[in-house]
Amino acid sequence: MFRRRNRVEDSERILPDDEFDFERGKYGNPKKYDPGFRGPVKNRSCTDIICCLLFVSCIGGLGFVGYLAFTSGDPASLLHPTDYRGQVCGRDESVRDKPLLYYFDYMACADLTTLLEFSCATPQVCVSMCPDYAYFPYAKSSVALIPNLPIELDWSKLICDYGFDPEYEHTAGSYQGSYGLEKLFQEEKCAAYYLPQSEYQKRCFPSFMVSAVESFQGGLTDDNLTGSANITLPGNFPNATALEEALSSFLSVYMEIQNAFQLVYEDIVASWYVILIGLLLGKLLAMIYIIVMRWFAGVLVWFTVLVLNSALAAGTGYCFYYWKYLEDIEGADRPLELTTNVLSLLKTRSTWLILGCIFGVITAILLLVTLCLCKRIRIAIALIKEASRAISHMLSTLVWPIFPFFLEIIVVSVWMGIAVYLATSHTVTYAVVYSNGTEGPSTNGTECNAEDVNNTIKNGTSRCQFSKYALPDYFIYLQFYNLFMLFWLVNFVIALGQMTLAGAFASYYWAFTKPQDIPALAVFTSLKQSLRYHLGSLAFGSLIIAIIQIIRVILEYVEKKLKGKANNDVVKYIIKCLKCVFWLLEKVMKIINKNAFIMIAIYGKNFCTSAKNAFFLLMRNILRVAVVNKVTDFIIFLGKLSVTVTVGVVSFCFFTMETPLWMDFLPVPIVTYHWTPIVIICLGTYAIAWCFFSVYDMAVDTLFLCFLEDLERHDGSAEKPYFMSKSLKSIIGKRNAAAD
Repeated sequence: MFRRRNRVEDSERILPDDEFDFERGKYGNPKKYDPGFRGPVKNRSCTDIICCLLFVSCIGGLGFVGYLAFTSGDPASLLHPTDYRGQVCGRDESVRDKPLLYYFDYMACADLTTLLEFSCATPQVCVSMCPDYAYFPYAKSSVALIPNLPIELDWSKLICDYGFDPEYEHTAGSYQGSYGLEKLFQEEKCAAYYLPQSEYQKRCFPSFMVSAVESFQGGLTDDNLTGSANITLPGNFPNATALEEALSSFLSVYMEIQNAFQLVYEDIVASWYVILIGLLLGKLLAMIYIIVMRWFAGVLVWFTVLVLNSALAAGTGYCFYYWKYLEDIEGADRPLELTTNVLSLLKTRSTWLILGCIFGVITAILLLVTLCLCKRIRIAIALIKEASRAISHMLSTLVWPIFPFFLEIIVVSVWMGIAVYLATSHTVTYAVVYSNGTEGPSTNGTECNAEDVNNTIKNGTSRCQFSKYALPDYFIYLQFYNLFMLFWLVNFVIALGQMTLAGAFASYYWAFTKPQDIPALAVFTSLKQSLRYHLGSLAFGSLIIAIIQIIRVILEYVEKKLKGKANNDVVKYIIKCLKCVFWLLEKVMKIINKNAFIMIAIYGKNFCTSAKNAFFLLMRNILRVAVVNKVTDFIIFLGKLSVTVTVGVVSFCFFTMETPLWMDFLPVPIVTYHWTPIVIICLGTYAIAWCFFSVYDMAVDTLFLCFLEDLERHDGSAEKPYFMSKSLKSIIGKRNAAAD
């Protein structure tokens, strides 16, 4: 399958992977010499036009969805109190004179579901004023506060559902007798207990809670910093102690959360200028790290390889040393048994023998890999250094990520706006209600609509009435379409950024005399070519990723719907397998897309052709690809970690150590938790480092593909000279016929 070429044949064509030839034609044929090729081609034509038209049409469809959402949605329903029917208190016609929201059972609002779903599992109705009395006609068994029903009821104190007359229903309606009265409260037609309440944020809350919150907001004191609340209910309230403890606990949690958010907000306000300086420092360090990599990349890589090999060798030696040391220890020769007691396993010789063998094998493999791939590691280091030189000659590439970042912000903002308006496009639904209380279709075919509300349909046996507020069935599909377009547009912006950088770095590599032949506006020229000729290819590649991502979302949605249902273990297993497959497929397609966009930026071919050429080129040099990718990933990870840790350590020292060196120039702000600005600075620095090193990663990948193309196209003769740097030529043992 492989055969060694002699030097004469090697001078005619440079072979992949250090002069070993793969089976002829299996991964395509190497590129031939083209005397007119000098980097990214100038004469281009539009690619993947059909996908471009599809992309524009889908954006138009998103505009229609946005228009439909903005004309029918009402985000004010999320800000203003809304009852359980979806009516906005004080705004909708039927509740215009009732601006306040009342909760039937506050204990249901203290449940974990309330925090997770931002909803309270109890009826909520609009009222004109909050009750100022304590009354306890009944309490649900889930609360378990009131043991028995009272004999007499004060009907005037009850707050019930809209249009529900409790006195009539108890005496002559559907809730007669003691059982009917108990059913009335169990079905939450009326509130089961009442506390003195006050208005807060247009909602009725117990007065003691409102007083505690208002006193807390009035100023932080030693008393309310603890988050405790003293609650006292009327003495005649049955089981008042249990309710006091429950509500006190709920209020304590609420005050602690509000206290934490308020303190964090105050810390951010007090230290905003330090946070800004820390982020600027992170940006400066990231730029410096990238630029100096031309001198220190080799030191970092070889030092890490040396440390890793030494550590594994030391671990192997220690394992065998301890295995020998336990030879004279009584009981150490007992057979190895599986147990959860790790300490007992470490006291047997067999454990250390097995560990020594494992470490020894790993050490031997790593050492052999290092020796065999030494040349390829040197190529990876040289490419990393060359990427650093390219960025230093084109500093505009470091500014470029700001443009796609703002584009992504615009895309996400549009998606959020449409999603919110779609989610609040409620419509009123009406249903025919029969005398037995069930809903169903009209018996005479008459439509049930707003004009027929509370009117009898047939012989007084059924009537049309309000059923619920709900979204139209097709709105869920519009939400999925909106989400799909979010994925497509975000991936399109990412693809545009990759192709633009690839064109700029390719123009750097194929400049024969550097830096004289480097284009002055390489980034702008590459952006113009991408937008002018390759919108369809960008849309094609990003569409593939968007389809995979929306399938993953659908799988998550289906899995959530199946939770809690029995007899579907096989389906759940299949869904988990599909999630894993599509996760892996997304990772693979992102790599394919990235290399395809590099080839499009250089040759101007369509997406499929470029993806195929990039794949074959990499497969013809698979060993180099593996080494370069791993070494590059390590350098980039090390860079992100170094920049983030350095800025984090400096921030920690700044806030915790009183050093006159900087206190004279930059006073330390007074904060409650110094970790607040430190964490914000570290997260922001990592995000900035990620943006900078993504440019670095793109530079390495582009230069690597150009390097492989250079090897296949040229042979170093005067007619076909190499475009690579001197360091790369010296590593692979090549030189140009003309004096370098």
